[in-house]
Amino acid sequence: MGFKEQIDISRLPEHIAIIMDGNGRWAKNQGKFRSFGHESGVVSLKDVVEGCTDVGVKYLTVYAFSTENWNRPIEEVNLLMELLISTINAEIGTLNKNNVRLNAIGDIASLPQKCIDDLKNAMDETAKNDSCTLTLALSYSSKWEIVEAAKKLAALVKDGKMDVNDINESSFSSQLTTSSMPDPELLIRTGGEHRISNYLLWQIAYGELYFTETMWPDFMKEDLFEAIVDYQKRERRFGKISEQLN
Repeated sequence: MGFKEQIDISRLPEHIAIIMDGNGRWAKNQGKFRSFGHESGVVSLKDVVEGCTDVGVKYLTVYAFSTENWNRPIEEVNLLMELLISTINAEIGTLNKNNVRLNAIGDIASLPQKCIDDLKNAMDETAKNDSCTLTLALSYSSKWEIVEAAKKLAALVKDGKMDVNDINESSFSSQLTTSSMPDPELLIRTGGEHRISNYLLWQIAYGELYFTETMWPDFMKEDLFEAIVDYQKRERRFGKISEQLN
């Protein structure tokens, strides 16, 4: 029996977040340039998105480019931007075919204008799709996002539109870039590293973490299904004890 057949559809994580790590190392292990790893990673993303639609996962958010990634060699950054543009343009038809809506979070204004324009076009073209929402975290930093949310709340208080005592978890969450979606129940990181890397820190407060040695270009829908099966074997207590859940 495959992992897909083991999934309890009634207990699916509504939102899965992924740190797509290992592209460069995967390519290096094969004696190829890092760019080959990034290109191969696009194939994995397409397969994983298809896996989400296969079983009914409603939200998939992937760490496509972090704020820290701007510190990489300029050649690699430029290649990633070009790959982003070409992929977005090439995949609009596939997204529509699979009823997938494209979304983006992060400091989008810091991206090259061509990226911004193509991203907006793809988001507009897929806006009516409702099977799954694929969110690209681009030029994203969770600490940046939290600081921006704090600034927005401070401005509301300063302008008299909100009382400081009205600031709570709910009002804070409403100022985050993910306010239109539920928090991820499952965070997957490929590539063997065991850290969060400044990704959705607020949102994964109660998320289940799943780490795998598999490099991102080797991670396919069957690996996604395995992660979901592992998630469903866990007891999510949210501070309670087992007896309270039963």
